[in-house]
Amino acid sequence: MSEPPRFDRGHTDDLMSFLAASPTPYHAVANAAERLEKAGFRQVAETDAWDGTAGGKYVLRGGAIIAWYVPEGAEAHTPFRIVGAHTDSPTLRVKPRPDSGAHGWRQVAVEIYGGPLLNSWLDRDLGLAGRLSLRDGTTCLVDVDRPLLRVPQLAIHLDRAVNSDGLKLDKQRHMQPVWGLGEDVRDGDLIAFLEETAGLPDGSVTGWDLMVHPVEPPVHLGRDRELVAGPRMDNLLSVHAGTAALAAVAGHGSRLSYIPVLAAFDHEENGSQSDTGADGPLLGSVLERSVHARGGSLEDRARALAGTVCLSSDTGHAVHPNYAERHDPTHHPRVDGGPLLKVNVNNRYATDGSGRAVFAAACEKAGVPFQTFVSNNAMPCGTTIGPITAARHGIRTVDIGVAILSMHSVRELCGAKDPYLLANALTAFLEG
Repeated sequence: MSEPPRFDRGHTDDLMSFLAASPTPYHAVANAAERLEKAGFRQVAETDAWDGTAGGKYVLRGGAIIAWYVPEGAEAHTPFRIVGAHTDSPTLRVKPRPDSGAHGWRQVAVEIYGGPLLNSWLDRDLGLAGRLSLRDGTTCLVDVDRPLLRVPQLAIHLDRAVNSDGLKLDKQRHMQPVWGLGEDVRDGDLIAFLEETAGLPDGSVTGWDLMVHPVEPPVHLGRDRELVAGPRMDNLLSVHAGTAALAAVAGHGSRLSYIPVLAAFDHEENGSQSDTGADGPLLGSVLERSVHARGGSLEDRARALAGTVCLSSDTGHAVHPNYAERHDPTHHPRVDGGPLLKVNVNNRYATDGSGRAVFAAACEKAGVPFQTFVSNNAMPCGTTIGPITAARHGIRTVDIGVAILSMHSVRELCGAKDPYLLANALTAFLEG
């Protein structure tokens, strides 16, 4: 008989708080680390020598976090069970020279990050958040979580054909938000404002990684509040579930037959090729150092990775009631139907039959239903960190995720049950 679920609707409520508090990847990993600290994990620096003691540890690098738990008595060749996810979402990011404007409007110059639904950013109250790099070599987080910016849409009176011909947006000309009035645009105004907001001395900020975010909070939606609408579900929903699952299994100690790992990467939305992306060296370095810290050899590392499995957890597409023809006719995943097993024979997803069996066993153990997703043959299939993880590390990888609508919109939509169903399945998987 399967064990009772560990997470319930309270997990979904906590997800909503996590989304609201994580406007950027840097905030997301800080919040994940805070939750892990409460579960007994401790941060280790990449520049320090690591020891092989049991317990929970994590590494932070920019917008990425790798966390793992070593059970008492774990051998050097003990395999890993990894939940992979990504912390970034499509957005508007501030350019190196942010201060701009025209015709009496003060604007912030932004660049398009990833593949957002541009129209969803129009006429919304927007805040600004990110990481500030200081003259002394340190960094700090900043979050202006109030209506500060807005990308105003052109009035229909000046674009009479917009409803018949469709909205056409130029990424350079039409997506620059306004944030005030004034003819005199001065270089340094935005950063000076952020220094004041963060309580920093004038001129102390020498670098920045800043992005725009909607300030409208996540909400329950629907007649019976059975839906959740909110920002950055792709893919903080998976980061949150993976964090909760890792913290839960860490309490089981010696019961674990694998070393459970959370690997939440940055830059998935633009290809994962960075020092904090899934195509970078971070995960491989952490796994190798964990083996060596427990006295392991190259042979032990090879044995550990040969027995390792990764669940690449990323949101997927629920069948859209207004566009059902865009989906595969025999695969119509529904919200609150349980997590998706994502399959593509051209390796846009990493799932194969043996991986399906691993995920099916975890869902059965957790008492969680699951669904299968494949793309319509006439449409290109997206991809995830799954194939990258499998190819880069030689790790058996399975692509999964929660079904949502409006992926890459400012506000995405999921069922209220699916977040905790995913967390329960991930917990069962990490337990082994």
